[in-house]
Amino acid sequence: MSLETGYTFIVNPHAGRRRAAGRVSDLRRAVGGRADTEVLSTACAGHAAELAAEAASGGRAVISCGGDGTLHEVLNAVMGTGSAVGVLPFGSANDFLKTFGPDVAGDRSPESQFGAVRTRVDVGRVEFSGGEMRHFLNSLGIGFTGRIASAVKRAPWLKGELAYAYALFRVLIGYAPVKMHIEITLPDRLVVLDERVFAFSVGNGKVEGGKFQIAPAADLRDGLLDVCILRAVPKWEIPGLVLQYLRGVQSQDHRVRSYQAERIDVSLDGPDVMHMDGEVYEGIDGKITVAVVPEGLEMLAPGRHG
Repeated sequence: MSLETGYTFIVNPHAGRRRAAGRVSDLRRAVGGRADTEVLSTACAGHAAELAAEAASGGRAVISCGGDGTLHEVLNAVMGTGSAVGVLPFGSANDFLKTFGPDVAGDRSPESQFGAVRTRVDVGRVEFSGGEMRHFLNSLGIGFTGRIASAVKRAPWLKGELAYAYALFRVLIGYAPVKMHIEITLPDRLVVLDERVFAFSVGNGKVEGGKFQIAPAADLRDGLLDVCILRAVPKWEIPGLVLQYLRGVQSQDHRVRSYQAERIDVSLDGPDVMHMDGEVYEGIDGKITVAVVPEGLEMLAPGRHG
């Protein structure tokens, strides 16, 4: 595998409920002696994508210094450019790293990126009915989890897992299962579902929302996406199911359907909310196609050096 010689660290100072802003000076000092390295800070939503695209056009590795949302921006900017992506966990949950590098999920040192070997990981691709395309690294959710992600964004005064717990119960109060037509392409067959769904999730990584194991068997290099569908259930059953998701044993429950798929086609009867890597997409409607891009991205593997 090849090694990176140039690095652009992109810091989202708002990540981790603004705690990342306090790490910028330390990061600049840590890399100050390296001529091949630069540290840039984002100024607004979408800025990380602009900075990442510019860095990738110069053939540099891009290090996302924020949470899963910052990484989501960086991913969509560098897909197809050949540039590698690294991660420093400056966010609140940093869910993707729990699958990619669980042994270094708390390592915020820039030294972990320098000279790290490239490794390829799968990426999720989403095509919307209007022709737009986006990618995700960790997870996707439509309906219940999409609305939870939206509620988290609207509660900036809460941090970490408390924010997700608050959002979950706030959304649950007025929620009703969503009618979906779902076609799931497995390696050996096609599964077709047409029913009301309480929660629809697709995992490339194992964890979302801090501790919810939506895809405990997920593998970033197996060429498959893990689908987890909670069928329509009464609301009073949700607390017990939440405990199952926290333990990662929900696939054993008859109310949950789990698959490892190459592609998923979802048709909605009306607009709803989707999240990708925790980033919220409002007003999603019509047909959405989710597919795996096997080994679609090169990443700097934590703890591995050439």
